[in-house]
Amino acid sequence: MVYSRMKKADVVIVGFGWAGAILAKELTEAGLNVVALERGPMRDTATDGAYPQALDELTYNIRRKLFQDMSRETVTIRHGVNDTALPYRQLGAFLPGTGVGGAGLHWSGVHFRVDPVELRLRTHYEERYGKRFLPEGLTIQDFGVSYEELEPHFDFAEKVFGTSGTAWTVAGRKVGKGKGGNFFAADRSHDFPLPAQKRTVSAQRFGDAAAQLGYHPYDLPSANASGPYTNPYGCQMGPCNFCGYCSGYACYNYSKASPNVNVLPALRQAPNFELRTQAHVLRVNLATDRRTATGVTYMDAQGREVEQPADIVVIAAFQFHNVRLMLLSGIGKPYDPATGLGTVGRNFSYQNMATIKAFFDKDVHANPFIGAGGAGVAIDDFNADHFDHGPVGFVGGSPMWVNQAGAKPISGIALPDGSPAWGSAWKQAVADNYLHTVSMDAHGAHMSYRDNYLSLDPTYKDAWGLPLLRMTLDWKDNDIRMTRFMAQKMRAVAEAMGPRSIRVSVKNFGQHFDTVGYQTTHLNGGAVMGTDPRTSAVNRYLQSWDVHNVFVPGASAFPQGLGYNPTGLVAALTYWSAKAIRERYLRQPGPLA
Repeated sequence: MVYSRMKKADVVIVGFGWAGAILAKELTEAGLNVVALERGPMRDTATDGAYPQALDELTYNIRRKLFQDMSRETVTIRHGVNDTALPYRQLGAFLPGTGVGGAGLHWSGVHFRVDPVELRLRTHYEERYGKRFLPEGLTIQDFGVSYEELEPHFDFAEKVFGTSGTAWTVAGRKVGKGKGGNFFAADRSHDFPLPAQKRTVSAQRFGDAAAQLGYHPYDLPSANASGPYTNPYGCQMGPCNFCGYCSGYACYNYSKASPNVNVLPALRQAPNFELRTQAHVLRVNLATDRRTATGVTYMDAQGREVEQPADIVVIAAFQFHNVRLMLLSGIGKPYDPATGLGTVGRNFSYQNMATIKAFFDKDVHANPFIGAGGAGVAIDDFNADHFDHGPVGFVGGSPMWVNQAGAKPISGIALPDGSPAWGSAWKQAVADNYLHTVSMDAHGAHMSYRDNYLSLDPTYKDAWGLPLLRMTLDWKDNDIRMTRFMAQKMRAVAEAMGPRSIRVSVKNFGQHFDTVGYQTTHLNGGAVMGTDPRTSAVNRYLQSWDVHNVFVPGASAFPQGLGYNPTGLVAALTYWSAKAIRERYLRQPGPLA
């Protein structure tokens, strides 16, 4: 039973991470009354990032303070359509956030754009390699928007985030050769707002080794400020001090971009904006004809149902929450892997990783206790389609990098193969190796497949009696071939650095998706964007095909997983959608495509 009905708003936004914050700012600027509903608690840098408590690894990274409470709401997971899914009881492979800022509060700060090829991946592969090159069951598709259309929004997002980096070309003029620019980067209209962060010893060694092999090392674009900065909203950032506490933490130094630091202070000045926390949205309410939304119903902190009417509904929660809310609300047709029909839940994908630890003699001091989430040196020679995929026989690519983010005392201790697992000998191995270890990763693209998808679980329910979301996900041979190829290339760079020994972590053929060890929180798809309503849940402006006053920004719109980390593209797509709402939808509400 609905306990109360609130005054109608122009816009209600579900979730207050990056996508929710950006749309709240854009739509309040347009003069609309905006209410944002966040299921988690209020979080802010001044409280959740208070020094020195903020550097408590046991509280934040081990006991997962900033992450979702899986006892009240979780997902179920299975490998195949004939398996029984079981609840994800303890966070492991991915770490969705909760509270104001969402995953944007606890992310690391790696801030890429996108390789233009990945926005038109199916078309590109079919043009270069032919349709028969794509494996059976692969459902990759184009985003329906081009890099040129998104470029102004990437540019503005970097200014909002205070991103540090080195451009390769600006307005067609080469500026970054020999200075840390990325040879493969698409052209930009403006330089980064801040210069690249300083290179750690480990990143410098990686870059030197990659250059010796003929590759093209560059400085990672980082939303960890390399200097003092004030963004276009008037929000201020302090220079990063390389404390090493980024991923999993709120930045006490105001150096890592977050919705809390870079957008919320400006929104607090807007009289037409309201943020309600502990507001758990249960469903989007639809009109009788189910072609428009009338608002949302949520559960407040006291456990009472509240209706929030609104003219526009923005579903801007974490990737899989977006998909689940659409399914629970009956927005769009659920995807059926047996027929291939339906769109909501389709093209669920992840990210595909390989990792190498290189152990050096004691005269090489990598000092892994320092670092920043977005700092490092990478190569893109095997990302996107920068190499010939024909001989290697797989789809997808990966950047590879040394991203020294700070190895912490409890979780950050890597040891060479053969080291003792406990006792005094283990302690001695830790003492011998901790300061002399370099970690490098290949964060690869992950393709979408017909039988990797999201649906409502038929058995398990959340604390409010609603069906949990069910993930059906497993690795395919294409993924294994790609990650093993990347590990081989990365190993060559590692060996060129001259280590004493190397430890390689890579998937083997037949290996299943494992929920235990952390991989990335870069989940994608399920409410993908596109130009065909038969294969996409939202159009190229992130507007529901079926309910035109519902917009769904976030990585749920990605038709497949990218080589790059997703936050930069999420932000650019959200600004792209906001522009369409402001300039077109508000003048004439209805389908934009």
